[in-house]
Amino acid sequence: MITQEEFMDIFALHRQGHSMRSIAKRLGLHRNTVKKYIQRQRFPEYRRGPRRNSILAPFAQIIRDWLAQNDYRASWVFDHLKPIGYEGGYDTVKHFVRSIKEQQARVAYLRFETLPGLQAQVDWADFQISEPNGRSRTFYLFILVLGYCRALYAEFVPRCTLESFLDGHVRAFHYLGGIPQEVLYDNMKHVVLRRRGGQVDFNVELLHFAHHYGFQPRPCPPYSPWVKGKVERPVDYIRERFWRGYLFHSLEEANRDLREWLTTVANVRIHGTHRQPIPQRWQEEKAQLGKLPAADYDTSLKVFRKVYQDCQVSYEGSRYVLPHQVVGKKVLLKIKEGTLRFFEDDRLLCTYQQSQQSHQLVSNPLFYEQLQRDREQLGRKYGRCKGKATRGLSTGSLFPQVMVRPLAEYERLAQGGGGWTN
Repeated sequence: MITQEEFMDIFALHRQGHSMRSIAKRLGLHRNTVKKYIQRQRFPEYRRGPRRNSILAPFAQIIRDWLAQNDYRASWVFDHLKPIGYEGGYDTVKHFVRSIKEQQARVAYLRFETLPGLQAQVDWADFQISEPNGRSRTFYLFILVLGYCRALYAEFVPRCTLESFLDGHVRAFHYLGGIPQEVLYDNMKHVVLRRRGGQVDFNVELLHFAHHYGFQPRPCPPYSPWVKGKVERPVDYIRERFWRGYLFHSLEEANRDLREWLTTVANVRIHGTHRQPIPQRWQEEKAQLGKLPAADYDTSLKVFRKVYQDCQVSYEGSRYVLPHQVVGKKVLLKIKEGTLRFFEDDRLLCTYQQSQQSHQLVSNPLFYEQLQRDREQLGRKYGRCKGKATRGLSTGSLFPQVMVRPLAEYERLAQGGGGWTN
């Protein structure tokens, strides 16, 4: 089975027009393997087995102590571990030594320039505001920079959530006019879940997002912020040229002002590195960017919930009533900007606004009416033999009935024309 990175490489090369034979030769895979994953267009599925402790774990601190004393090679470490009881292989030692040296290394580097349409870089930055009561509050800046022309997109968000992270990408792609072949990140949790030696475990949601838009996610080596300097420097530029002295009123206004500043100042200047007008190089790069898909990726938060016998699911401390046909099944819940959408496979079951308080019951009386008409279902699952939690569905107590009165009646009562409870 191929890795997730190899899967992304296959599709990146396929989109660039390479044949299956060429892709297989370049990646060292069988041509049938390449053909299978291009036709399936699904990520390889893994079954996680029981986790075992590394055979190197008892010797980890010894290796760290040796490397702190001198820059020993992995072969030297391996030779000195065998006499003290290590029975593993050389590759395990090599990967572990490399990971430690990556953390310790501080190497010089040369500036490199990317080709048009090849790469964008993404980062977060925090910005502080002072409130009238003397407290401080933090907002976060999402920023994406095209590597060739240095055109940038940025926006403020209240929290560094995966939803706001992906939404920032979507708006950046639309603003910049296309999609680069790869996007470079640091090892943030929205991108890299963990590293195991040289293996990177990506956030699955990001992989599906990248597959939808046709780019490859590229994580930087650990402890190497200089690798994505094209996005690090614009953060300071925004702090000094836009944020310093800015009078903050609301997040919406700040993003409107920032968008105007990007369009009229930041993205029309002569850049200090390539010494050319950004719009000139931006037009060159747009011709090499990938096209936007017909529909944007659904960046909603996605969770699964089981529908219990009372036709309810629980989310964030409140309960929501669903159609009785899905009792006992797992449904997909998509949360976006306070709106909850419940799906059975691809079928939308219902939509609710998220309750602002805990321990609330949110329902649609139509579902109770449907259950009442389904006599066979009602008799089988919600008869007298059921407990109190499910009996409410047959008595209607889970759906309180409210009397509807004309507005004129309320006006008469407000003027003293009778008692409110009559």
